[in-house]
Amino acid sequence: MKSENVKTVVFDFDYTLADSSQGVVECVGFALSRLGLPPVSPEAIRPTIGLSLTDTLHRLTGIQDATLCDAFARRFVERADEVMVDCTRMFDYVGDMVASLRRSGRALGIASTKFAYRIRRILERDGLKDCFDVVVGGEMVSRHKPDPEALLCAIKELGGATNASLYVGDSVTDAETARRAMTPFVAVLSGVTPRQAFTGYSVDAILDDASQVPRLLGC
Repeated sequence: MKSENVKTVVFDFDYTLADSSQGVVECVGFALSRLGLPPVSPEAIRPTIGLSLTDTLHRLTGIQDATLCDAFARRFVERADEVMVDCTRMFDYVGDMVASLRRSGRALGIASTKFAYRIRRILERDGLKDCFDVVVGGEMVSRHKPDPEALLCAIKELGGATNASLYVGDSVTDAETARRAMTPFVAVLSGVTPRQAFTGYSVDAILDDASQVPRLLGC
């Protein structure tokens, strides 16, 4: 990746721009309880953040039954609509980071499994709603990460090209999403994924957090 060639930057949301772990733990617990399933520890739930709700249920319980997966997703969303915005904290550096990137003339977007309307509410709450040109969330696509549909949609909406874009994320799911989209990828360690987990993936840089992206791109 040559920094001068990067015209579009797309970010994952959870653990990349914000910490929503408190809300996700609450919503998973609520959904499991309503379905009469055993509780799961917060330590087990946190690494599933960023997965689709179907994959989350499968990872936590082994359940693959489509009816149960749909019921879990409905219960999760029901509770998330009540608590997720209040339980999500944007990382303090996001405002300065995106301001630097926008001054450089780059188009900015978000591609996440979290619902776009919820992301927009969080951004608006924190005065960041005008910082991103497009937000593509899980309710807007038919296939979730690591399928690249959301990322490719964001790049297209931004008028970018995959080889002139950069995806920034915190997980191996994000790394695999970028690989399938044939888009350069930068990993950040602000989530729960350790540095060594990215071994074997094509990663242009591994940063402590997204605050370092402008410097990486020469801003």
